[in-house]
Amino acid sequence: MIVLKTPLSRFENLPDYPFDAHYLDVEAGLTMHYLDEGPRDGQVILMLHGEPSWSYLYRFMIPVCVKAGYRVIAPDLIGFGKSDKPTAISDYTYNKHLTWLLTLIDALEIRTSTLVCQDWGGLLGLRLAGSYADLFSRIVVGNSALPTGQHKMPSIFRVWRVFARFSPWFPIARIVEAGCFKKFDASLKRAYNAPFPSAKYKAGARAFPRLVPIKSDTYDAQQNQLAWSNLCQWQRPFLTCFSNGDPIMRGMDRLMQKHIPGCLNQNHRIIKGGHFLQEDNGPEFAVAINQFISDNPI
Repeated sequence: MIVLKTPLSRFENLPDYPFDAHYLDVEAGLTMHYLDEGPRDGQVILMLHGEPSWSYLYRFMIPVCVKAGYRVIAPDLIGFGKSDKPTAISDYTYNKHLTWLLTLIDALEIRTSTLVCQDWGGLLGLRLAGSYADLFSRIVVGNSALPTGQHKMPSIFRVWRVFARFSPWFPIARIVEAGCFKKFDASLKRAYNAPFPSAKYKAGARAFPRLVPIKSDTYDAQQNQLAWSNLCQWQRPFLTCFSNGDPIMRGMDRLMQKHIPGCLNQNHRIIKGGHFLQEDNGPEFAVAINQFISDNPI
């Protein structure tokens, strides 16, 4: 496996990203970057990003949650942000991403945390929650789901899957901007492009769409089916906080509210924004998380 490291100079002077960097080897020769903000003894909020973003996506939310007394851990998934980047698409699998995250969770002794997940952060986080019952005490899902291959994917996703695999042009910042209501200025585009100096660094971003289970008889689809079955018995607090402008994930919040017992009597939210609601309305999202934790003490 050939692994690249993005030069740290690419991340200098990014707007609204003053956080200290932390690193962990999740396997030999492979390092994950993560943020760790707030009091060491505070309740932990684990924030998982998706594709093709990185922990920068949570920069407006972290200070709001820290101010409320929580400890926020926000990793960059392998292939993203300041984390290492294997160069072959085949280097990335669903199980490898799960293993890398579990290594981080175990190393930091994260237990009874509140999971906050969006996009592929949800595919990973919900799979972990459904597979390891005691890993999280609460779950907050924003614009994500746990695909089991049992339902037809929307046409816009099928187009995205083909584009990610075959398009010679994969403009990261423009992809994130297309999933937001806001328009990006030059500094914001630089921030989202920062992890990817060239096409060689983008294998992880290109890999994710092809890893989404779309056929019910595949291994990952069956593992997600089992995880979903367990989530349908999840009694712990579960909050959906979706946006009003996401054509891919629209309706997934109602599905979770219908089937997951922990959703009962929670103050589920619809926030104004696109797919990347953290970028469009991060502070409001963070306030909803703080209130959710306060309303559901451990």
